[in-house]
Amino acid sequence: MTAIVIALTEEFADWECALLMATARSYLGVTVKTASADGGPVTSMGGLKVVPDLSYAAVSPKDFDALVVPGGLAWENQVVPETLDGLIRAFHGGDRVVAGICAAASMLAGSGALNDVAHTGNRLASHAKYPAYDGADLYVDTPKAVRGGKVITAAGTAPYTFAVEVLKGLGLWDKTAEEEFAAFPAEHRDESR
Repeated sequence: MTAIVIALTEEFADWECALLMATARSYLGVTVKTASADGGPVTSMGGLKVVPDLSYAAVSPKDFDALVVPGGLAWENQVVPETLDGLIRAFHGGDRVVAGICAAASMLAGSGALNDVAHTGNRLASHAKYPAYDGADLYVDTPKAVRGGKVITAAGTAPYTFAVEVLKGLGLWDKTAEEEFAAFPAEHRDESR
């Protein structure tokens, strides 16, 4: 059975991982677990209080097929747990799916995970702040998520395509997933024409 772990930080952007989590767990039978730095509760930007299943230290690439990191205010407030970088490196080095959206995409840049794959994020300048980032030539300026092998990135405005690309990266994009996601893009159609 496929298993995903969502690495949460204090004031994480709850909407950036919600669609992925709900669809994977409820419709595709995926095991979805959450983790925080110490395994203790965290509160999202929207005030959602989450009691995670695990601490980062208890998360291993042997037990999960993907690590998903939503963005949030932890980066802005400079309170990102130092252990999150090691977790990203372990999953990337373990040939697992690694996905980051919004500020977390820039954290993937800082871990070196974006140096050799097509990727995106909020802004190239956000990635460039990290000394380990050397992938500017592979940056794709797009409002949609980008999948480069087993690495998925997106701007914070793209939780829908982020969820789609994570499911595709895990080989879970099937008829059920397509049906569950089919209605979401309709909101963005220009019906004034």
